[in-house]
Amino acid sequence: MDQLLTGDALVALLTLSAMEIVLGIDNVVFIAILVARLPAAQQAIARRVGLTLALVIRIGLLFAISWMMGLTAPLFSLVGHAFSGRDLILLGGGLFLIFKATWEIYDKLEADHTEASGAGGRASFTWVLAQILLLDIVFSLDSVITAVGMAQQIAIMVIAMVIAMVVMLVSARAISGFVDRHPSVKILALSFLLLIGVMLVAEGMGQHVPKGYIYFAMAFSLAVELLNLRYRRRQRPVTLHHRFESR
Repeated sequence: MDQLLTGDALVALLTLSAMEIVLGIDNVVFIAILVARLPAAQQAIARRVGLTLALVIRIGLLFAISWMMGLTAPLFSLVGHAFSGRDLILLGGGLFLIFKATWEIYDKLEADHTEASGAGGRASFTWVLAQILLLDIVFSLDSVITAVGMAQQIAIMVIAMVIAMVVMLVSARAISGFVDRHPSVKILALSFLLLIGVMLVAEGMGQHVPKGYIYFAMAFSLAVELLNLRYRRRQRPVTLHHRFESR
């Protein structure tokens, strides 16, 4: 316990907590988009279960560090690149994220929606949780690898992940509501997920992409969209001149 109260340990804890919160934003956005398809009564439960699963998976991976390190061992070579277990997970997750984001964008822009039946709602809840679980595993890899690289003590890593998850649990409802109320923000969020999917595929193919560039692009795009939202909210309604008014 004394080792956790040293200056270096507290700095590592604060830094790692901040990093875990940043790395968890894409997870929260993905969950927000998925749960929006569920009935309102099920959305809060799905968010909590999804984020709790993410925390359990991250902590489980932390306590299986030796297995995690084994994922980097080459399994086979193809077109001059040696693929490891981690590469395959990133490739699969990236392709799924690209497909899911593309489908959601198409669904928002082109598809006609009909009311789902009660049985369909229950099936949808199970399918949504399955998708959240799949992406939790993919997002957890980056989270755990970051934690292992920044801290030396398992306790610090676990505490940082719990802090980050509490922050995400508190903010998830607000983020979900904000994304759901603004269609343009929802399309922007789906574009972010598409970008992250491409990055995961590139990582799986051995092409390292600095995440700072990705997060800067996301932050800049979000800032521009927030300015657009503020502009549209303050814009005065159009008033007709007298000659166009009905007599």
